[in-house]
Amino acid sequence: MAFKLFSGIRPFTRAGALRDALAGITLASMNIPQLLGYARIAGMPAVTGLYTGFLPLIAFALFGSSRHLVVAADSATATILADKLSGMAVPGSGAYLMLIGAVTLLTAALLLIARIFRLGFLADFLSRTVLAGFLAGVGVQVGVAMLGDMLGLQVTSSRTVGQIGQVAAHLAWTHGPTLAISALVVAAILGFRAYKPAWPVPLAIVVASIAASDLGNFAGHGIAVIGPIASGLPTLHLPHFGWRELAQLLTIAVSCFAVIIAQSAATSRTYAQRYGERVDENANLLGLAAANAAAALSGTFVVNGSLTQTAMAEQSGARSQFAQIVFAALIVVVLLFLSRWLQYLPHCVLASVVFTIAVGMIKPGTLRAILRESPGEFALALMTALAVVAAGVEDGLLLAIALSLFRHVRHSYRPHTMVLAPDAAGRWQPQTTRPGLMTAPGLIVYRFGSDLFYANEHRFTDEIRQLVDQAPGPVRWIVIDAGAITDIDYSAGRSMCELCAEMSARGVDIALARVSAYLRADMDRHRITSVIGAQNIYGTLHEALDAVHPQGPRPE
Repeated sequence: MAFKLFSGIRPFTRAGALRDALAGITLASMNIPQLLGYARIAGMPAVTGLYTGFLPLIAFALFGSSRHLVVAADSATATILADKLSGMAVPGSGAYLMLIGAVTLLTAALLLIARIFRLGFLADFLSRTVLAGFLAGVGVQVGVAMLGDMLGLQVTSSRTVGQIGQVAAHLAWTHGPTLAISALVVAAILGFRAYKPAWPVPLAIVVASIAASDLGNFAGHGIAVIGPIASGLPTLHLPHFGWRELAQLLTIAVSCFAVIIAQSAATSRTYAQRYGERVDENANLLGLAAANAAAALSGTFVVNGSLTQTAMAEQSGARSQFAQIVFAALIVVVLLFLSRWLQYLPHCVLASVVFTIAVGMIKPGTLRAILRESPGEFALALMTALAVVAAGVEDGLLLAIALSLFRHVRHSYRPHTMVLAPDAAGRWQPQTTRPGLMTAPGLIVYRFGSDLFYANEHRFTDEIRQLVDQAPGPVRWIVIDAGAITDIDYSAGRSMCELCAEMSARGVDIALARVSAYLRADMDRHRITSVIGAQNIYGTLHEALDAVHPQGPRPE
């Protein structure tokens, strides 16, 4: 299994390194407090959130391919862990930490298996339309999740709809000073983003808020702060678990695996497309496996390609994994020397910074372009966004993939079909199929715009029968333009044989034109060639028309 190291950093230049180093510092200022919040969601000690930004981050930078993806703690996987494991052990207890470590190690094993079997192709089912809707949905979801901390309200629901309901029900109890600080932070970040986007405003705000909170005793005035966290580097150890628990833990690991595959692929694809880059999803799988193995060994929980943190990195100016290396180095500095200062960071400042990131995830211009060019795909993007908001990231993204596949199958089920028919000047032009169209006396040239398979075989045979039944005169030849048909399955093969036999009994011969080598192999295997006759199979449409209608005009 060949792989390249540091693909997400190379090519490495002095200017790029300086840019990414500054971005890594800015990213750390915004993201370190957020990692503490993810640990709280997962039911883990706060310091384990910082651990996710140390060895796992380095492991992905070493083995992964994406230049932008930030692999650390994430709300989706943290929520799964808390929901599934809280019934097996008390959150935060030694037994709970062992279970978390076991699930994380099993998740790493599943990701490694996915890499061995090269399952990175699953990312190909994420279209640009799905990614735009997914990004908008996550933006709404993350923004709503921050409202409680921004208003000083207690929000307990893990679902967006429930959070909106709780905020609305308790709006009268909004804490005035907390709201004022939140509004000031949001206005400052969005204002500077519009006029001075290169300035590290979030970093300055975080530092200033920590100093103000310490000097002004924010906690004493009812403004919630992070609180004390432990210091020191993680110790490496292998998690232990009993065989009796393996089946249940494996089920949880499969849930985390599915979310990681879908969300990481969606995130890496989004930013690769934005910067015109190519990304090796199989290499990313190896990087994600290594990151989760590092998380398990360092006593923390499942890590994922985080859309929120990747958006933070991009808006900080990061353009390669070197920014994440700098971020990891700053995590070490914080763990060793600065952890005590983080306790003064107000929750509302952190939430406001994340809220502005969420606003940036929603791209109205992209959505308007999709609506203008393809209303059907815009509906898919909108359904994806609504699914993410209503059902969560994991369910919403899986539903979006299913809808994309359904849309593709629907296109194949009802492909465009055409008949060559004379225009006003007598020239043969392709026209949308309808009963009564005829190419020339005794001749119908019919084109089917998709592969033939069990779902569309009846459309194919029914249209040909209708064309023959409702033709304005007797039909002697049907020429099928098979340029778009590259594959025929067993069901379609049987239907075509039956159609050919039926048409032959009615005195109508069928010829196929523009038959590729792949299609000819399928026709031979399904015995269609013997039914039609090898002499009635042609490589080009002109050859077929010369054989069955030599005096007629030709399509342009």
